Amino acid sequence: MSVSGTGDANATDGGVASTGHMHIDTLNVVQRAPQEPAPWPHQVGVIPLRARSFQHRGAVDQLATRIDGGGTAVLSQVLTGMGGVGKTQLAADYASTAWEYGGLDVLVWVTASTREAVVAGYAQAGVELCRADPGDPERAARSFLAWLTPKAGTRPCRWLIVLDDVTDPADLRGLWPPAGGHGRTLITTRRRDAALAGDGRRPIQVGVFSKREALTYLTTSLAAHGRTEPADQLDALVCELGHLPLALAQAAAYLIDTGDTVATYRELLADRTTTLTDTAPDALPDDQALPLAAAWSLSVDRADTLRPVGLARPMLQLVAMLDANGIPHDVLTSPPVLAHLATPDTTGQGGPVSVRDAVHALRALHRLSLLDHTPETPHQAVRVHQLIQRATCDTLTAERFDRIARTAGDALIAAWPAIERDTGFAQTLRANAIALAGCAEDALHRPDVHAVLFRTGYSYGSNGQLVAARDHYQHLAGTIRHHFGADHPAAFGARNDFAFWRGQAGDAAGAAETFAELLADHVRLFGPVHRGTLAIQGNLARMRGEAGDAAGAAAAFADLLKRMVRVLGEDHPDTFTTRSHLARMRGETGDAAGAAEAFAALLADRVRVLGEDHPATVTTRNNLAAWRGQAGGAAGAVDAFAALLTDRARDLGVDHPDTLITQGNLASMRGEAGDAAGAAAAFADLLKRMVRVLGEDHPDTFTTRNNLAAWRGQAGDVAGAVDAFAGLLADRVRVLGEDHPDTLITRGNLASMRGLAGDAAGAAQALTDLLEHMTRVLSENHPHLRTARVGLDYWRGQAKRNKQRR
Repeated sequence: MSVSGTGDANATDGGVASTGHMHIDTLNVVQRAPQEPAPWPHQVGVIPLRARSFQHRGAVDQLATRIDGGGTAVLSQVLTGMGGVGKTQLAADYASTAWEYGGLDVLVWVTASTREAVVAGYAQAGVELCRADPGDPERAARSFLAWLTPKAGTRPCRWLIVLDDVTDPADLRGLWPPAGGHGRTLITTRRRDAALAGDGRRPIQVGVFSKREALTYLTTSLAAHGRTEPADQLDALVCELGHLPLALAQAAAYLIDTGDTVATYRELLADRTTTLTDTAPDALPDDQALPLAAAWSLSVDRADTLRPVGLARPMLQLVAMLDANGIPHDVLTSPPVLAHLATPDTTGQGGPVSVRDAVHALRALHRLSLLDHTPETPHQAVRVHQLIQRATCDTLTAERFDRIARTAGDALIAAWPAIERDTGFAQTLRANAIALAGCAEDALHRPDVHAVLFRTGYSYGSNGQLVAARDHYQHLAGTIRHHFGADHPAAFGARNDFAFWRGQAGDAAGAAETFAELLADHVRLFGPVHRGTLAIQGNLARMRGEAGDAAGAAAAFADLLKRMVRVLGEDHPDTFTTRSHLARMRGETGDAAGAAEAFAALLADRVRVLGEDHPATVTTRNNLAAWRGQAGGAAGAVDAFAALLTDRARDLGVDHPDTLITQGNLASMRGEAGDAAGAAAAFADLLKRMVRVLGEDHPDTFTTRNNLAAWRGQAGDVAGAVDAFAGLLADRVRVLGEDHPDTLITRGNLASMRGLAGDAAGAAQALTDLLEHMTRVLSENHPHLRTARVGLDYWRGQAKRNKQRR
């Protein structure tokens, strides 16, 4: 066996640099005569050495096709994937195994980063194997390719050609090894162009390590130098490096060279004031050619030359700000993104950019394996490795970083629907907003607070994630206070939203305290009759009612109404809202007839000022019908809700959340009017629509399930109702937590339904436990406590009577 080729070569994807890159200097070889063909077996070029701690991976098994030809073996294989995943190492392992055990006659390894390099490699093989003219590389390369073609009557040659790091499919035009016979071709490339597929070529996508592979690699690499680290730290680091082989190799080298612990390295990696370059070792391991930060720069340069020229890089910069696990197509093709891509200082060219241009920019990045673009999953159409994101952000100036971050926020707002019917899409938008805030939170506060920060919290709350909404607004209030001071208007807004969602999450008493503090600060700055002050006073009164003090809330609203009329006038929308809250609190105190009367008067005024079709008017119609039903006019309330449902379906659509709520109110009132079976059937139909429109975990979906279970029990299916309440309780605990008022009331409903099923003693015991829990987490006047006490007294009495009968 002879090995030839002593020129330069570049390692890729964490591979060892090969000295087998054949660069033909025609001035030196022009006078050389053709040499006699080398005997077989013969190797041209040098296979890179195996990296330390090399991992056997799934791609190795995919590559392990038969080398001796025949059968259905694949003739050409294309290893494709992002830079840094280890394609060269996999190819080297395959080639070495084939050379040692596969019975090869000829193996040619070419570092194929340019067309000239491919020609030079083929030419060297032609000189050594088939008497090609060493003075004419192009002709020598063609001679070699012709020699590879099997010929009748000659001894078959079992060959393998590896073209490592093909950067442009066009470089292989006219240079593909022939198919058939006993030969095999293996290509490594970051490209995913259609030109690399077909003609018997099998693409093999190479991804990052699995978590097990990544941990094994890192642990083994450190252990070889006597290093051990805590398992939890290793586990966290491989996740933070995204299981990328090149990143893990350089991290291991850095840890060994510096003696730092993994925890210290993770702190360096997390510090946004440092760059990826700061995390690289001084000397790269395994003869790697590039540090991690530079691993993708050439790919970005090349993507930017593809059509539409100049848009790939700015598109990747936007992608770098968002969620690596999935970015919606609508975000990256939104008007703010198109406007950003069209600015001259972004592309250097300017001019209009279309949605088609934006999509083609994504395709260019996809072709270079810089991201994955899958339009068939539009909600998560773009995925990208987090280290590519980090490396991209490291190249931005501070001013450009801020501008791109705010453009990404604008794009999210543009794509965010006013009504979140698709909960999966809403979840993806929130994930992207959270990723953006994590990457560029300061930028989202320069020069003002970006709307996407408030929109994210509202989305959490409107989709039933009440605790997440509360925590989001609490954090937002703190960051706004840090950037602008406690008295900034946006700080008041965030504190107001925090208090509201704190109450919605079950802590009405705590929310009332927060509103009281906010009210005092607002009065200090703006006075007692400022519109914002009055609004906060209304929120405080409402939360007191939610905490169980309906009478106190009614008195507070009555006092507030007088001030509203004096400051804003009788027909101001805020005055009408205050009248609505006052009417409701009257009903909550037990005066259902008084509440209905107040809502009737309010309805007349809203029709006069706003018109019959205004949303506030329609809401008042809903409230009037509900309280008339509570006051004993269930039949009339059924008619009112039926008419309201027709109007809402006409004006808003049958799937609008307000239409669905009205449908639920109509179903409940039918039950109150005596048709329990009809109510259960209506709720069963409504539940299907709720799940389709709002999702399984939406609060309104849970409410519908609760009502369906209750009316099933009333209609006689007590066992079915018990099962339904048990399932609902498990889901409410999962989504809302054990202490949420809705979870607690579901426990009460389940206990009572079990009593109706014949287990009065079990119901009494369950309500005893529930009452103890409620006393611990709710205010002493909370209405749920009163309901639980009434239920407990009833089922204790039933259990006692049952015992006496026995």
